[in-house]
Formats: sequence, C-alpha cells, structure tokens
Amino acid sequence: MKSAQINKYGGSEVVVINQNTPTPEVIAGKVLVEVYAAGINPADWKVRVGYWQEKMPLQFPATLGGDFSGVILEVGEGVSDFKKGDEVYGQASLFSGGSGAFAEMALADAKHIALKPKKVNWLQAAALPLAAVSAYQALIDHMNLSSGQKILLHGGAGGIGSFAIQLAKHLGADVATTAGANDLEYVKSLGAKIIIDYQKQSFTELIKDYDAVFDTVGGETYKKSFAILRKGGIIVSMLESPNQELMNKYGVKAISQFTRATSEFLSKLAELVDRGAIKVMIDKVFSLDQAGDALDYLEKSHTRGKVALQVK
Repeated sequence: MKSAQINKYGGSEVVVINQNTPTPEVIAGKVLVEVYAAGINPADWKVRVGYWQEKMPLQFPATLGGDFSGVILEVGEGVSDFKKGDEVYGQASLFSGGSGAFAEMALADAKHIALKPKKVNWLQAAALPLAAVSAYQALIDHMNLSSGQKILLHGGAGGIGSFAIQLAKHLGADVATTAGANDLEYVKSLGAKIIIDYQKQSFTELIKDYDAVFDTVGGETYKKSFAILRKGGIIVSMLESPNQELMNKYGVKAISQFTRATSEFLSKLAELVDRGAIKVMIDKVFSLDQAGDALDYLEKSHTRGKVALQVK
C-alpha cells in the first residue's frame, strides 16, 4: 500500500511516498481501516521536524498523520463496539497506538475512533478529530462553559479556533476572538461577537472581566490573557504550562491541555456535527502524494479552518 513516511527528521524534503508499505497487522484492541481522507494538524509537521524526539522518539521509517476517516476492513480480538464495514473517524497516529493516517490503510486503537458523523463527507470528517475535540475538551470538559458567559478565543481563524467559536456560540456564550486583518469577516461568520485585529489592536485594552480564555497562540499572548479574566475565571492553553505567579496574582485557574481524542469525545462531537451545531471549514485539499507540500502549507500559512488529504 501507499503511505507518506519519513526516514529522518527535517523539513518537507524528508517526506517520501512509499508505494510498498506493508499493511499493518491487526492485533487485539485495534481495527484496520481503509483510509478515505486524512486531516492535517500542526502536530504533524512538528513530528516531522522532531519537536518531541527526546520524549517520544520515532522508529523509522515512520508513517505520518493522526486524523482520518474511513471504513473498517478488519477488527481485532476484544473489539466489540465496531464491526467490518463501519464508517468511522478518529486518530491513528503512532502516538495513540496507530500506524499513521497518511496511508491507504491504517491501524487504529478502538479507544480512539467513533462512528463517522452522517452529515459530513469524508474530508470533513477527517478534519474533525484533533482540532474539534480540542475545542470540545477545553470548552465543555475543562471550562464547563455555559449560556451568558464571556469567552476570549485566541487564533479564531485556525483549525481549533474555527471549531471553538462555533461551539462557544452553540453553548450560548458571548464570543470574542483575535484574528488577522484578512480573517475578520470569516470569524464573524462563524459567530464571534467581538473581533479583535491582533495586528492593530490590543485585546487587553478592549475587553475585561471575562469568564474564560482559550489560548492556541501561547507566548506573550498567553501571559497577557490573565489580565482580562474575572477573579475565579479560567484559562486553558494548548501550548503553555500553568503560570502559578499569574494565577495567584489574578485569582484565576489555569490548565494546560493535552487533547485526548477518545471514543467518548468523538461520539459526542459527531452528535453536535449531525445536529448542525458545528460546520467543518476546509481551507485546502491535497492528495496523499502531496503530503509533504500539505505539511509545508500548514506550517507556513495562516489557514482558515483545516487542511486535509484526499486518500481514496
């Protein structure tokens, strides 16, 4: 089968298309899936360059990719919730017990998949898992965001941000977001009420007494965000560890989120998608043969929504 692999860490030039990748062997607790589409996340190009090689070294050749949608070809021993022929979506990354999603077939742990939402196509389903579950886990699991509360979302036009704006609006929250000049109308169309051009405006001067902040940017943006929270508010960051000094100073709670794309979260997400609460925005589609270019594009562009690979 065909897959997009790396034999060493580096830039887009290290991505090779292997036409003769062995089909993964089905083992207990896992399923073999024919991949129809794969979603791309910043984590994928970070894996390629070796961001986490000290903590989580890869064995080469390594098939890239995590998010996917497809059809189950075979189920391993002990898997009772899924059967051959099921249309599923989820995670098949090497770090979640899978074999890598940038391939014509992938092994996935049954704990990291769910039945595909019925009202979206394969590409849209593949774009959901990591980014949309990140938004779901932050806003519902960590923040318990509710109607009438105020939330600031950093990076509203990106993959996670696009889902977070829609989810926050669905929950009845008042949404403020930061975005670039070219994306102001886009984030407005998703449901943002207050839109801050981060290149020209300072969010700390425009808003205050917010209940929650969801940070997908990090750095100084993260540190400045504490000042706009009310006492007892919460900030969840995808990039930064909790800053105890700022927590004490402002009397707020801070959480560093590691997203868990579990079957439970994916199933709840699928319900929201099928109810029309969340729409999937695809910025650009590449073929599996263009996986290296796709990673390059995501790394170097300010995308609106998600980037995906058409595999089948």
